Amino acid sequence: MSGAWTRKEGKSASGGLNAKGRASLRAQGHNIKPPAPHPKTERDAGRKASFCARMGGMKGPMRKPNGEPTRKALSLKKWNCRGTRKGGRN
Repeated sequence: MSGAWTRKEGKSASGGLNAKGRASLRAQGHNIKPPAPHPKTERDAGRKASFCARMGGMKGPMRKPNGEPTRKALSLKKWNCRGTRKGGRN
């Protein structure tokens, strides 16, 4: 059986994973942390910059054909990323 992070119950409606999704990933041996949209430490600022650069550079639409934002767009918004098409430091 797949972890909750692959199903709707483990995904946050506002983008990314919820606590249950992160817990199921940890149970599988992954070291996942919650988002850091407003970093308080240099380490978290580095995580945010890395995430924004990585996800901002991914191919794919930011909107579904029906006009709703994709999971990619939601997670970039949740992390407070700016200039999402090119990525880079924010």
